[in-house]
Amino acid sequence: MTLSYLDLAPDQRASLDGMPFDGNHLISGPPGSGKSLLAAQRAIMLALTGTPAVLLTRSNLLRQSLAAVVHALGPADRSVRVTTAHSWLAEWYGRKAPRGDDGWYDWQAFYQRAAEAEPDPGLTLVVDEGQDLPPEFYRLCRLLQARTTVYADECQRLTDTNSTLTEITQRLGNCTRRELEGNHRNTRQIAQFAAYFHTGAGAPALPDREGPPPRVHRLPDRGAADLLVLLAERHPRRRIGVIVNSRHTQFSLLGSLERRAPRLKPQTYTSQAVQGRYRTLDLSRPGIVLVHRASAKGLGFDTVVIPDTHTDAALDSTSAALRMTYYVLATRAQRELHLAYEGNDEPPLLAGVGSQDLLRG
Repeated sequence: MTLSYLDLAPDQRASLDGMPFDGNHLISGPPGSGKSLLAAQRAIMLALTGTPAVLLTRSNLLRQSLAAVVHALGPADRSVRVTTAHSWLAEWYGRKAPRGDDGWYDWQAFYQRAAEAEPDPGLTLVVDEGQDLPPEFYRLCRLLQARTTVYADECQRLTDTNSTLTEITQRLGNCTRRELEGNHRNTRQIAQFAAYFHTGAGAPALPDREGPPPRVHRLPDRGAADLLVLLAERHPRRRIGVIVNSRHTQFSLLGSLERRAPRLKPQTYTSQAVQGRYRTLDLSRPGIVLVHRASAKGLGFDTVVIPDTHTDAALDSTSAALRMTYYVLATRAQRELHLAYEGNDEPPLLAGVGSQDLLRG
């Protein structure tokens, strides 16, 4: 269900109402505070002032999710465009946009093009998951004199090219800072488990909504498909997000599900697909969706399953990057969270979580 403005919580509406249309703004908040939904609502509100707005994401899968929201809520003239930052930058620069070594662009060439271009007084950008874009992007926004609104949480960085909140405000220049509070996605039990992996100062407040505690399952070899079929049959109207650590696991699970339970019609997304069933998904329909960890940011599912935690067993369980990953993955779950591993030993990162926050078996 897509929430309209009137369906938002009072604190979310206040955040939108209290923000001027002009200027640059950075809004930070924890998982579940509604940043992605508010980014869509903000873009719609800005477009209604008469200037088309561009809503940017790093992930193409998040772009699909937000495009559906904007399509349901947005102006009839479709004056809000939803696209990835990569696509927008390539289109703005024109043919043969020069690439850098980090998967982005040759920023010096972009700065030069911006210095030579005529200013566009109507350029209006809204960025979701802004921590996953590099600081150079925000400097370009400043050079283009765009009015830029950024939603971000630096405790959810999953990419190598990312920005801290301080870097975003510094690169944008004159920029207000606002904070969102509250968790409108997770149950108290899921948020409490996720707090174990929080890397910032002071874990976010726990929500009031109750639900079952997260559970970790020890699986036999290639037993993840059995768990997924069980969950899908138990809750046929739920959206089940299966978040995996490798493309191999993703397509292995897809094959197993299609052979054993074709009636479930599982979906999967890979950024390597140019078009077709592995590129464009229907995230609104119930059922199983298989995604790589890199594509999970900003998404939410009724049930989340992380079936391959054993692939992290050899990693340093105190690593901030690993803990941040699990913080992001756990907080995608709205009702239930299931983790699983193969082998005899529970991965060290999970073994450190007490039984009051993680059920075993």
